Amino acid sequence: MPDKQKRKLPQRYARFVTPFILSILMSAIVSAVATIMSVGFGPEFAIGWANAWGASWLVAFPSLLVMMPVVRRIVLLIVEQP
Repeated sequence: MPDKQKRKLPQRYARFVTPFILSILMSAIVSAVATIMSVGFGPEFAIGWANAWGASWLVAFPSLLVMMPVVRRIVLLIVEQP
């Protein structure tokens, strides 16, 4: 049986995949903390978090698409390059 090679996206998609994954993780964490702070970790948490996560991700992903090039330029200015 031949080894199945996992398919990967071409490198050119990294500029979209990075902010996509980062926005999912960061919006999930931040919205969870904000939801816990406002309603506590009880029965209302799951619904509140789901609503907050969805709304925050809709803002986070496009924001990261716009801001990632700016952040990369700032990092190049302050971090020594090899």
